[in-house]
Amino acid sequence: MSEFSPEEVEKRKKAIFDAMSARGQKRILKMGYEKWDPFQEPKDPIDIRKDKSKRTTQMLVREFLQSSNREEYSNAYGRGVLEIALGIVNEEERFIGMYEFSCWYRDLLKNEGLD
Repeated sequence: MSEFSPEEVEKRKKAIFDAMSARGQKRILKMGYEKWDPFQEPKDPIDIRKDKSKRTTQMLVREFLQSSNREEYSNAYGRGVLEIALGIVNEEERFIGMYEFSCWYRDLLKNEGLD
């Protein structure tokens, strides 16, 4: 905002602050109104997350679906694959539990000759 005078910058800053919700204003005041810069450039996007194998979620899903024995699969199947891949890559407890249960169940069926 270097094209504006310091007075104009402060006027715009106050207008943005006044337009915020009480909750937003409280957050700004907590960190310090003087430190707050509503005009700062956005940060670079977070690096695309990768799993331990250095694959992105999209890479894992594509690789899995291509290696699958299924010639066709439903949208629900594809969504399920994507959802669990995202959860595992993001290390969400819910999906780690689902993954570990799935591995355990596969081994159970295999050990009982039911696979």
